[in-house]
Amino acid sequence: MNNRRQFIKSSMLVGGGIALLPSALRGAAAPSKRVNIAMIGTGRQGLHANLRTLIAMDNVKIVSVCDVDRLRVNYAKAVVDQRYGNKDCKAFGDFREAIEMDDLDAVMISTTDHWHAIIALAAMKKGLHVCCEKAMTRYFDEGRALADVAKKKGVVFRLDSECRTAAYMQKTANLVLNGYIGNIKRMEVGVPHEFQKGGGNPESMAVPDYLDYDMWLGPAPVRPYTLDRVHHTDEKTGKWKGRPGWLRISDYCSGMICNWGGHLIDVANMINGTSHSGPVSVEGTGGFPDEPQALWDTIMKFELQYKYANGVTLDYKLDQPYLRVEGDEGWIQAHWHSKGGLQAHDRKIFRTKFKPTDTIVSSRSDKQDFISAITEGTAVMIDAEAGHRVNSQCLLGLAAVKAGKRLEWDAKKEVVTNCDEGERLMKHSFHRDPWALEKFV
Repeated sequence: MNNRRQFIKSSMLVGGGIALLPSALRGAAAPSKRVNIAMIGTGRQGLHANLRTLIAMDNVKIVSVCDVDRLRVNYAKAVVDQRYGNKDCKAFGDFREAIEMDDLDAVMISTTDHWHAIIALAAMKKGLHVCCEKAMTRYFDEGRALADVAKKKGVVFRLDSECRTAAYMQKTANLVLNGYIGNIKRMEVGVPHEFQKGGGNPESMAVPDYLDYDMWLGPAPVRPYTLDRVHHTDEKTGKWKGRPGWLRISDYCSGMICNWGGHLIDVANMINGTSHSGPVSVEGTGGFPDEPQALWDTIMKFELQYKYANGVTLDYKLDQPYLRVEGDEGWIQAHWHSKGGLQAHDRKIFRTKFKPTDTIVSSRSDKQDFISAITEGTAVMIDAEAGHRVNSQCLLGLAAVKAGKRLEWDAKKEVVTNCDEGERLMKHSFHRDPWALEKFV
């Protein structure tokens, strides 16, 4: 581990997890407080949502960009070079080269879901901090391994959901956590109808010369290349175009049930005090595309009900993105977007003046939450264990739909206790050589 990385890691251990930096090192320009980051994955989320946010932060330096799509990585490098006024940013096509850079502190992973675990594990074994897009992993065993390694290595891991930092969600959490609607009885989460039908052209196409397709597949099964399987890139600019097809294919992604669940169910679990445990059962129904020859096969509709050990229930369905919390003294509903806003049994509740003794959730942005954890030793909002648990909860719902049966879940042992088929579906995993998961744990 290099000296800069050792300094930042050791500073997290001072003062009970709060970094006590010498006065000479304080300030955004201090090299010891600047976090050098490699951006791994420079597509839609990587460029638009993550790189542009991190690059605007004074105490962050983007030192490299990495993508299997040469056009995309070149475009991302140009963005970084323009921001810094130099050409120092390195461009890689293989994440293994990116994480070997000297003076690297952290990685931002914005790849396809099926690559998240392998890249994160490799980075953490190097002592690097990790911010990872959700869904955290494609498979259950990946998430368990990732949470265990993050704890063992003592590095910062943050699941990159901005939902906890959204103003409406924070307001809801503060009111509920401090008892302003009484004891929680029921919660409800809706997520968007992103994909209403199957489809996707399955016919094999020539692989573009700018794409390392075998590396794109990585641990997933070998399949013929087709544009609707991977992503669209503007060949003139190198920018992403539209939603990628892989979001709808189960080899690479579990679908919106996990992708959006990683946002809103995470907030529900925080409010319910179950971020590091989860539910004890789930039941419900759902449906999949009925075009057997089409590419896109992830779940398209579902209505689920989870039950927690404390008796609280959570109804989860396709709808608009929102969170509703019902207590024995009232209810609050928060929408993801400003159009829905905040609703409640009595709008006067939103004028509540919190007491000094009330618990107030952090108002840091998602990226600042990650950077502060590295430089100041603060706890991240969504650590690897919480990320694994919320993803597992969504995978459990998916398994219940496929099994067609109510599944009982031992949250401590992380096993389905009443249905062998449900347990098999829950623990299904695939990693093509040379990307076997055990090689990276």
